[in-house]
Amino acid sequence: MNATMNARTLSLIGGASYFIIFFAAIFANFFVIESLLNDPVNTVVENGAFARAGILAFMITVVFDVVVAWVLYELFKSHPLSGLSVLFRMMHAAIMGVAIFALPMALAATESADILRQVELFNTIWLIGLFFFGVHLILLGNIIGRPKIIAIFLVIAGVMYMVDTAAHFMMPNYDDYASIFLALVAIPSIFGEMSFAVWLLIKGGKDY
Repeated sequence: MNATMNARTLSLIGGASYFIIFFAAIFANFFVIESLLNDPVNTVVENGAFARAGILAFMITVVFDVVVAWVLYELFKSHPLSGLSVLFRMMHAAIMGVAIFALPMALAATESADILRQVELFNTIWLIGLFFFGVHLILLGNIIGRPKIIAIFLVIAGVMYMVDTAAHFMMPNYDDYASIFLALVAIPSIFGEMSFAVWLLIKGGKDY
């Protein structure tokens, strides 16, 4: 009974943490970073609080990435790949933490070129981290096993993260295919990770 309750509690923490990551990342990436890219000087000078909130949101994603890593290890530690999977997620979190250092530098700049240079540095470092995150998802899909459809989407998403990162560095004309790669990453990632988060909240831990 205690073991079941403990696994259930961990699953609820993990599912809730996933959703915190989702919403914080959406705000930080699709609102703040996009604003910095489209109107760098105005965002920094006129909307400094908005930009700083984006940095805080990215920091929150790192915190809850570590929480999710801990939850997944505790839930699946009997699986031989669990420790390895968690290490790759922790690598991603650590690299993301390093990437965030570039953003306060962007806020200290006053020229568009300087701001964009720091944002590009952030995106490049984050992109490297996503390669290791992809490895984590591939391992996680094999670890959870069920629901089978969620496991499959997690593996596909992991492969796509790795392919996208490799394409960024290997294809000089990557920008010509950026929208295609975005779809290839986003679709399985949203279905896989969001479904897994919902599963953790509704079903996770009940069978342990």
